[in-house]
Amino acid sequence: MRPFRHRRLTAVVALATMLVTAAPPTAANAADKPDRRAGYHRVGYFTQWGIYGRAFPVKKLDTSGAASRLTHVNYAFGNVSEDGRCYVDGGPGEGDAWADYQRPVPAEESVDGVADAPGQALNGNFGQLAKLKAKHPDLKVLISLGGWSWSTYFSNAARTDASRKAFVASCIDLYLKGNLPGGDGAAGGPGAAAGVFDGIDLDWEWPNWAGEPGNVIRPEDRENFTKLLAEFRRQLDAYGRTTREHHPLTAFLPANPATMDAGYEGRKIFKYLDFATVQGYDFHGGWEAVANQQSALRVPAGSPDNPDFSVEVAVDGWIARGAPRDKLVLGIPYYGRGWTGITGGGNGLFQPATGPAPATFEAGYEDYKQLKTLAGNGYTVHRDLRAGHAWLFDGTTFWTYDDPAVVLQKMLYIRRAGLAGAMIWSLDGDDDNATLTKTIGLGLTTW
Repeated sequence: MRPFRHRRLTAVVALATMLVTAAPPTAANAADKPDRRAGYHRVGYFTQWGIYGRAFPVKKLDTSGAASRLTHVNYAFGNVSEDGRCYVDGGPGEGDAWADYQRPVPAEESVDGVADAPGQALNGNFGQLAKLKAKHPDLKVLISLGGWSWSTYFSNAARTDASRKAFVASCIDLYLKGNLPGGDGAAGGPGAAAGVFDGIDLDWEWPNWAGEPGNVIRPEDRENFTKLLAEFRRQLDAYGRTTREHHPLTAFLPANPATMDAGYEGRKIFKYLDFATVQGYDFHGGWEAVANQQSALRVPAGSPDNPDFSVEVAVDGWIARGAPRDKLVLGIPYYGRGWTGITGGGNGLFQPATGPAPATFEAGYEDYKQLKTLAGNGYTVHRDLRAGHAWLFDGTTFWTYDDPAVVLQKMLYIRRAGLAGAMIWSLDGDDDNATLTKTIGLGLTTW
């Protein structure tokens, strides 16, 4: 590992510690002393589609050193059908069973260097996750359900006692028991994926609040989300009595206080969750006409929006609503948000833009591994150390992103606030040396 030199790292640690310690007291950082407990969660999302354009197979989690720094891998995503069931479907827009468990993985992409053999019941990402767990036995793998695109029918699944029971049973059957579609000589079949997944992560975006256009939304989603968690906990515990294991249940929660109030019963939901990951990004983006921060630790001075979003606003919001500190895991972006056509001069921050910046896969969205190459290559790195964010600007194009210094500052914030750890969206955004993931591991090491 060569992302840092010792003296430089020491200086960054000292500066970040000073900045976090000097912050004004809030609900999140007013703990009597920094938290020094062991066992921080380090949760990374692995995207189903990352094996394609981003060329990020499961093997890279091992060869980069990321897997040894993680406690959990969340596989994104599992789909929810209109009739409220977990399902795998290879239809366009409905899923990718080929990537999940059908694709024969060649030796050069395999965690153990052995190619998938013809007639295997388990191939693809699921098979490689099983191999990764064999190599890293303390690593937990969760299936993450929903996400931005597949939260359409969560409300249907959660609507009644009967629908909740059926939905949870279908998810446990498909993912934990591993009863995949297929078999009879093809990939899949009864028990094919048994043991790959240890638990369930719910990414319902969002109960009783607009997400992707077309999502089913009902006012009763707020109470039904709690009831759905209770049903998951009940059935996971029952299943655990047969496996003699604890099967984790987690959820992804929003940064917007209005969404918190509309969709969640605050303190009640944490009775059933092992922990929850909190959105620490997408505060602003190319859908807006002004270049801004997307993941600042605190609201920057001079922000044109009042109120505005920040990590601290999100975390304080959940704590004020009864969330236990030691069940909150802070989300860290491995990507940046960008604008182009910046006018107004200065360093670009809070200046008008003509639209989202051109990028590799999606306008206004670029992976950290690409953004890191811009620094000093026509772009200047700017920092607001007090607010805890960084950005790149070349006079026309602006990218807000988290680099190792920002990530380390956030790890120190997690420690001082007594939070449960860090979450990554998403692992394929890191460079081949897993620089950001190693920074998280360093920052959350017990001192």
